[in-house]
Amino acid sequence: MKTVLNLTQQSVIAEIESVLDTYPYYPYQQAFAIPELRQDLINYVFSRIPCMYSAIEPKQACCLNYKLPRSPLEYQIHLETLIHQGIYSIMQEKSDGISRHLCETVQPGCEPSHWFG
Repeated sequence: MKTVLNLTQQSVIAEIESVLDTYPYYPYQQAFAIPELRQDLINYVFSRIPCMYSAIEPKQACCLNYKLPRSPLEYQIHLETLIHQGIYSIMQEKSDGISRHLCETVQPGCEPSHWFG
């Protein structure tokens, strides 16, 4: 029996990682390290692109590392643009929650200084 594998999912998640690596650690990478926000970004992109599937043998599923073909430059640019738009949209929409969460991790500057009394 073959297993259906979503090729788009693996490719999009890898591309999200790649795009996020171009952003500053604080606040972007740190914010999207929050599982809920990461999933929001994945959902944002998935809802705007078509998915591709492939049927494979179950024992091969764990060993495959599919990527969508990068030859169509327009598709690559479109995907990157969607990721950037998703990052911007989520950061804007959930800025209050992100600020609270990042401050809870005790970031310098989020707490008043006790050094000077």
